[in-house]
Amino acid sequence: MKQRYYFCIRYLPERADFGLLAGRCISQMHKFIVNNQKAMNKIGVSFPNWESNSVGNTIAFVTEDKELLMGLSFQPYFSLMVQEELFYLSPVSPVPEEAPEVRFVRNQAIGKSFLGSKKRRIKRSVNRAELYGAKRVPEANEERDFDHFHRTPISSGSSGQGFVLHIQKEWMCERALTNFNSYGLATNQDKRGTVPDLRF
Repeated sequence: MKQRYYFCIRYLPERADFGLLAGRCISQMHKFIVNNQKAMNKIGVSFPNWESNSVGNTIAFVTEDKELLMGLSFQPYFSLMVQEELFYLSPVSPVPEEAPEVRFVRNQAIGKSFLGSKKRRIKRSVNRAELYGAKRVPEANEERDFDHFHRTPISSGSSGQGFVLHIQKEWMCERALTNFNSYGLATNQDKRGTVPDLRF
């Protein structure tokens, strides 16, 4: 497989909301991808300092295309945060060969288990049932357990609405083909790319 490259952003304030800052960085990458179709599905996100209680104070972006990564690293938001001494931005560097592989997965099923989401889906089901003349709305048994995850708030550039990415970390035995969603994450189904664990 091709050589991969990465750069890291470390959040400098000690008491920062790391999940919020990670969401803002992912939003910038998402905008970059939407405006540059060459980047679609090719940039992965890694959290080098992921812990049980936090996504950690660092986010990394990984891809096989060094020039693409250079373009992402020069986004105005990142430059502003560096200038304000809120971010440290590393140079674009080759991924060390010995780095173990991980997968950061956006698990949308987690979001569906929260009360607000359940209420919205019940309301849609009732509306559909009334539209098609059904006598009753089927009840769903949705009690599920999920492995450890972190919540990262993000805002949609198209709708302006905020939502939450529920992210889980999986340890992998080997590198998988580069294939990520537009937020740089794997999914439970078709996007199954892995990234290096760049713990510093």
